[in-house]
Amino acid sequence: MKYRSVAAILPSESIEMGKTIVKQPLPTVRVERIDPFLLLHHFGPYEVTPPFDPLDVGPHPHRGFEPVTFLYQGELRHKDSRGNEGILRSGDVQWMTAGRGIIHSERSSRDFLEQGGILEGIQLWINLPRKDKMVQPDYQNIKTADIPTIEMDGAKVRVKVVAGYFNGTKGPARTRTELMALQVSIARTGFVQIPLPTGHNTFVYIVNGKVQLNDNWSYDKEHLIQFRLDGKGIALRAEADSEVLLLSGLPIDEPVAQWGPYVMNTQTEIMEAMRDYQMGKMGFYTEY
Repeated sequence: MKYRSVAAILPSESIEMGKTIVKQPLPTVRVERIDPFLLLHHFGPYEVTPPFDPLDVGPHPHRGFEPVTFLYQGELRHKDSRGNEGILRSGDVQWMTAGRGIIHSERSSRDFLEQGGILEGIQLWINLPRKDKMVQPDYQNIKTADIPTIEMDGAKVRVKVVAGYFNGTKGPARTRTELMALQVSIARTGFVQIPLPTGHNTFVYIVNGKVQLNDNWSYDKEHLIQFRLDGKGIALRAEADSEVLLLSGLPIDEPVAQWGPYVMNTQTEIMEAMRDYQMGKMGFYTEY
C-alpha cells in the first residue's frame, strides 16, 4: 500500500472556554478547516470532585452543522430544545445534527458529580452541505455496545467503527455526508494499516500514547496529523499504549460563513440564524 504523506502537524493549543481549559488542534492559524471538519476540542482528562463540574456547558444554540462527542471517560448528560435527553457514558458517542437550529446543554451527570472520577472526551464539528443546513435537527445517542469492534494484530489493535465502513463493517452513525470515523486502540508494538476512501480528506488525532506513522516519524499525544490525497492509506505502530481518533470525509467544497455556534454559507444566513434564535425559532430549553 502506498501511504499518504503528511500535509500538516498540528499540536493542540490550550484555550479558555468559560471556566474550562480545552485543547484545540483545529482550527489554527495554519489550518482553518479540513473540509468537512471544522473544529476539534479535546476536553480533559479532568478530575471531577463533587460537586464541581469542570465542563458544565449550559444551554446554547447551533445551526448548520453536526456537533459530535466521543466520550472516553466519565459521564455527560445531554438535554436539548427538541425534548431529547440522555446520558453519555464512557465509550459512547453522541451524534447531533443541528440543522435548522437547536438549543442544548452538556454537563456531567448528577450521579457522576456525586461519585467523582475522570472526565475526558472529544468534541468534533462537522459541516453540512447547503442542501442540509436547514433540515430538522436529529439526535443519536450511540452506545458503546452498539459500536462494532474489529480486533487485529493478535488483539493488539481494536478498531471501533463509529461511522462509514472499515474492513467490511459499517458503523451505526447516520451521516449526511460521506464520512468514516474510527476509534483505534493500539497496545504497545501493535501495528495496523488503514485503507482510506478515495478523495477523502483525512486526519488522525492522538488522544494519548505515542504512535509511529507510516514506518517513519513518531508523534506524541495531543497532536493532529493531516494527510495529503496522494496515497491509498496510512499505517500506525504504537510505541506506547495509544488511543487514536481517525476521521475522513468527502469534501463539501462550498463557501463557509461562521460566527460562534452558527455555520452557514453566507453572512446573511448568519444574521438570520442570530435573529431566529432571538425570536425563539430554535425551540425553548427548560432546565429542571
